Amino acid sequence: MPEKMNEKEQLILDLIRKNPYVSQQELAETLGLSRPSVANMISGLTKKGKIIGRAYILSESQEVICIGGANIDRKFHTKEKAQLGTSNPIYATQNAGGVARNIAENLGRLGMGISLISASGTDKDWSFIEDASSLYMNLETVVQFPEKSTGSYTAVLDPNGELIIALADMEVYESITPDLLLKQDALLSRAKCIVVDLNCPKESIQFLCQFAKGHNIPIALIPVSSPKMSRLPNDLTGVTWLITNRDESEMYFQAEIKNIEDWKKALENWLALGISNVIITNGKKGSMIGNKEEGIFHVPSFELKEIIDVTGAGDAFSSAVIHTWLEGKSLPEIAKAGNVNAAKTLQSPYTVRQDLSAEQLQKDMEELS
Repeated sequence: MPEKMNEKEQLILDLIRKNPYVSQQELAETLGLSRPSVANMISGLTKKGKIIGRAYILSESQEVICIGGANIDRKFHTKEKAQLGTSNPIYATQNAGGVARNIAENLGRLGMGISLISASGTDKDWSFIEDASSLYMNLETVVQFPEKSTGSYTAVLDPNGELIIALADMEVYESITPDLLLKQDALLSRAKCIVVDLNCPKESIQFLCQFAKGHNIPIALIPVSSPKMSRLPNDLTGVTWLITNRDESEMYFQAEIKNIEDWKKALENWLALGISNVIITNGKKGSMIGNKEEGIFHVPSFELKEIIDVTGAGDAFSSAVIHTWLEGKSLPEIAKAGNVNAAKTLQSPYTVRQDLSAEQLQKDMEELS
């Protein structure tokens, strides 16, 4: 028979369920207890098997599993208009990046339990990523390869923050094979949702789609660029979400999106391939979202007076979409949450905005209504 919990233990468990990364000090202040007594109660809950592992992951809690890129983002900002064939004055910044990792950090900051499955080197770049990420996600599922370099993305941006050229070294992600993923089948089979970016090899994405279908787990596919659209599985039946942009959709269907009718047609084409929910973003024109039950909606974006940095805005969009969908909101609300988180990230110098929380996202949505 499972051991019974007292009222205070139940309260602690409820608070941890809401935020698996809550500190003992925060729990103590919320409950009006001393930190040592909270530590004792957590120790007791661990012994009773109610809590497992470090970040107070509850034994019945399900995590979102993010699979794909975790790399160093280096940004070189030109101080004046860039000139080719000569030296340009710049200032440089460095952040932890990668589509799957960025989405994982956004979702972690939104209070969800997250595990990241990725591949890295054993270099300083990985140590930098680990330091920046470990607070928001479980990294024990990242496999390190001493002979490989950690992924890197190097962007040259103009004085307005717009991209001039980007260089991506993503070779290490070819190591995310179906065999590597099979070793995590216990974790994957308990997932609340699987989010996979197209940095992974095509056969791994196909494997994950079949796995998700077989275990009745929602799966979201996140393209990372137009050239990687060829990595989408041949059979998309049963994919829960595809979050894509105009360029990627144009590339896949080999058809230009010139107006709202073309945009809607592209979304209908995706749905016809058996995907349950689709979003196509289109920069300043906002996003179009749809499924066969609720229909198709155009949700305008927010006008911004100033953009500080474009990096990470797409990942902020995707994570707010996934978070809001898991909360059971309507399609227009889901797209709006994506637009809001993307807009706030465009106004931040960070790849993942530092003030993000579920409460803050809710406030931002009310403020921008």
